[in-house]
Amino acid sequence: MSVHDELVHARHALDDLARVVDRLQSHLGDGPDVRRARADADHLQEDLDLLQQSAAAVEPRQNPVQPEVVFIPRDPFDPSMWVGCEDEGIGSRHGPEPKQSTPTHRTLRRMSRTR
Repeated sequence: MSVHDELVHARHALDDLARVVDRLQSHLGDGPDVRRARADADHLQEDLDLLQQSAAAVEPRQNPVQPEVVFIPRDPFDPSMWVGCEDEGIGSRHGPEPKQSTPTHRTLRRMSRTR
């Protein structure tokens, strides 16, 4: 059983104890023994509340939640997945446009020599 399950089980047991003390009080009256049993049951419930607070503070450190690892394949996506989608102006629809090379000074000289 986990700590949470144990605390829930203890809470149910203490609730049962409080009901039994109530029934005993109705049968036996408000004598010193019944008052002591009532006080003890109340103290146990307060102690259990403290235990629940301590368990709540300790539990996240003991069992940290690991983020789910998502593997992204390196294969290109199926182009049919993008049919009818808008690109919102990011990039082009058919991949990056080829760069147009501007002639450099060196290529201009070569071109002038060949003429």
